[in-house]
Amino acid sequence: MKNSQVIVFDMDGVLMDVTDSYRETIVRTVHHFTGVSVTRERIQEYKNQGGWNNDWALSQRLAADLGVEVSYPEVSRYFISIFLDEGLIHRERPIPGPGLLDRLGAKYELAIFTGRSRREATISLSREGWLDRFHLVTSDDVRNEKPAPDGLLQIAATRPGKQLLYIGDTVDDARSGKAAGVPFVGIASSSSPMRGELVAALRAEGAAAVLNDINELESLL
Repeated sequence: MKNSQVIVFDMDGVLMDVTDSYRETIVRTVHHFTGVSVTRERIQEYKNQGGWNNDWALSQRLAADLGVEVSYPEVSRYFISIFLDEGLIHRERPIPGPGLLDRLGAKYELAIFTGRSRREATISLSREGWLDRFHLVTSDDVRNEKPAPDGLLQIAATRPGKQLLYIGDTVDDARSGKAAGVPFVGIASSSSPMRGELVAALRAEGAAAVLNDINELESLL
């Protein structure tokens, strides 16, 4: 980590608190199709298993496990209608404290590899005035989504010879870093449901460290 030259961030749970945006949209989507309000702990259980980086696919799976089969297009349309059309995306909150990105940007190149679509990532980054701070790679830019390493490999290819460091908050982020040969630092918020299980899962996947939030990163670098 001391040799890192490019810091690559996941967005959700790392740069943005998505408790009331993405996670709430999962709850509302599943409830729409099943009439059941899934708990945040239940959502985190799936995330900790890995393979559920895509929240549309996770919403579909949660509904199926509750006995309701819904097509992927149906789920994605309803999810988008809440998240974008009703504006739940604007309920998320930035996590970095004052000056953090300025200080990091003065020492390192900053990039993002996120499972968000480019449209959704751009909305949030523009709202915070961050769009020009990062080299951005989204799910629209890769053939295979996380936990595949495509996004990290793409960033590395444009910066030959430079050491990357990936910061994420899910098992899929950690697996993506491992597959790309990129050191990984995990984030497990103190308010996260099932935090203990998440910390253990991230460490089991090879996280060099697990932090409470991104504001602790400077102490490692």
